[in-house]
Amino acid sequence: MVFNEKGSTRVLGLAGSLRAGSLNKKLLLAATGLAPAGMEIGIFDLGSIPLYNFDVEQAGDPPPVAAFKDAIHRVDGLLIATPEYQHGVPGVLKNALDWASRPPGKSVLQGKPVAIMGASPGFTGTARAQTQLRESFTFSQACAVLQPEVIVGRAHEKFDGDGRLTDATTIQLVRKLLDELNELVGLLRLSHSKLNSPAAP
Repeated sequence: MVFNEKGSTRVLGLAGSLRAGSLNKKLLLAATGLAPAGMEIGIFDLGSIPLYNFDVEQAGDPPPVAAFKDAIHRVDGLLIATPEYQHGVPGVLKNALDWASRPPGKSVLQGKPVAIMGASPGFTGTARAQTQLRESFTFSQACAVLQPEVIVGRAHEKFDGDGRLTDATTIQLVRKLLDELNELVGLLRLSHSKLNSPAAP
């Protein structure tokens, strides 16, 4: 994942669907154009990550997993766009985050700011999937942005034929979510700086 040097806040975008025409990929792409000044969003494709297997992990992370963990390590925060499958988190996304959560207590997710959003053709959007993601981040000690909740229902009606997000309310919510992620990154940086600064004499 390559970022320009000018970006002061580097964010890794993850879409929980592998489908080429995924609504969540479209939402994630829309977010790249709605980011506040100084924020860059790069997108990581989860398609190459194998199913989690403890035996495989013991032999060393496979190259796609190592690349995924390294990409997370090198950014300031994550932006996840998740579908909702059977009232839950899609397997491809859960699997990737399971790999990233290893080893427990020392993972690249620990202390990492995360913003969550999701799009679905259904009326209820991705509320259940987002709730499950927040619960999983409690274990990995990532810092999820609490508000706003960007739950895009009837999402197929909110993009034009070229895949551009056209719904004004959704655009406003995505901008607000990215602003909140940017603010959380700044607060954590400040806290880390204070913890690591030498004590006053």
